[in-house]
Amino acid sequence: MLYRLLYSLLIYLALPIVLFITYRKRPGQVGYQKRWPELLGWVPPLPSTAQPLWIHTVSVGESLAAIPLIRALKAAHPELPLLVTTTTRTGADQIAKLGDLVEHRYAPLDYPDAVWRFLQRTRPRALVIMETELWPNWLAACAHRQLPVVVMNARLSERSCQRYQKVRRVFAAMSSHLSLILCQHRDDAARFLRLGVPSERVQVTGSLKFDIQLDQDQIEAGQQLRSQIGPRPVWIAASTHGGEDEQILAAMTQVRQQLPTALLILVPRHPQRFDSVASLCDSQGFTMARRSQQETITAKTQVYLGDTMGEMPLLLQASDVAFVGGSLVPIGGHNLLEPASLGKATLTGPHYFNFADVTRQLCDSKACVVVTDTDDLAASLITLLQDEEKCQQMGMRAFDVVAANQGAQAKTLAAIVHSCGLKP
Repeated sequence: MLYRLLYSLLIYLALPIVLFITYRKRPGQVGYQKRWPELLGWVPPLPSTAQPLWIHTVSVGESLAAIPLIRALKAAHPELPLLVTTTTRTGADQIAKLGDLVEHRYAPLDYPDAVWRFLQRTRPRALVIMETELWPNWLAACAHRQLPVVVMNARLSERSCQRYQKVRRVFAAMSSHLSLILCQHRDDAARFLRLGVPSERVQVTGSLKFDIQLDQDQIEAGQQLRSQIGPRPVWIAASTHGGEDEQILAAMTQVRQQLPTALLILVPRHPQRFDSVASLCDSQGFTMARRSQQETITAKTQVYLGDTMGEMPLLLQASDVAFVGGSLVPIGGHNLLEPASLGKATLTGPHYFNFADVTRQLCDSKACVVVTDTDDLAASLITLLQDEEKCQQMGMRAFDVVAANQGAQAKTLAAIVHSCGLKP
């Protein structure tokens, strides 16, 4: 296909820049270290000679959602080798928690020779992609080898659908290599059908993220942290982005005018921003404690900076109200299901388009409130933090929404087993 030749030419021209950006160690990031050749397909050989099932999970969120299904798949097929790839180091850290259940490699960049080299060295029997991480050369190489490709937990926003419609022939060429698309919601399935994907290759299995299984040790540790904090109003701003922290701290200033003992747990989305957010808190005069430095929360602490990775359930459990970031700025929001599954009253900003269906379900159940700006966020927080009963009712409704939508794991597992030619 002409489009793929042009695409490959462009990315080859950009390869020096890509490698420089990839290999450069940036402040706050661990990077790929000695494993960076894996990005070009130079992956170490797998210990088993049997063909593995290749599962790609991109980063932290996708890895966390996929882990319960990976465990279930391994329990049902203990003899099946599983190869899990991620794009990021933070995603790799989550997959490492699976121990010997899987082999981890970094995913190859979408260069034809890198993909060919990766497939030659790993010899997978099929590819299962978490959510909608579609790369033209990956899909073409799998099609050339007649490997089934299944997209699980697939979602397609209206915005992305409209973009694909502008290059419909390109999308048709890519999607023709997909064996099955397992969608989170009916809206997602309808958009894939609008783009011309045959109905027999589209199913609605639900969101794996509703089948959330939080670490009980973290929940208990969160309860202990809440006891240490004491009887104070506590809210969390989770997964925040640049341009959002300033708004959150401004809202915190308003909250403390009404509730002087309130505590904010502030958790930036990306580790490379931990230090800059800490500096921002200091510059605005907030008394801060940093979790990474094991600093104690005292009565004078106004902001507790959650500058660690993989502890979101713990920090959510220690809070009364959760604001989920990436939504006061046009990022598209982040998953509301972690706080919902913990029974927390939840707030989000107006830019939640990446999680529109989940947000709509929670809002329709009066389990979530959409705030428009800093003042609206502060007002909603003051209302909830002053009304314990209302806060608890919202949290219970959120929990009920999660419970009502569970079951995607079993449906997804059955579809993967069938499409990849595994024995039921």
